[in-house]
Amino acid sequence: MAKKGYTPEQIINKLREAELLLQRGETVAVISKKISVNVHTYYRWL
Repeated sequence: MAKKGYTPEQIINKLREAELLLQRGETVAVISKKISVNVHTYYRWL
């Protein structure tokens, strides 16, 4: 079974949403839950 991947457009949208949440003072753990990705995936995308 193939692993689900995100398209570049989806990644960009999730990172934009994360950036807005970071500006509001949210932690990375909370942000990763809100954008539905693992913390390690979030850091790998940066």
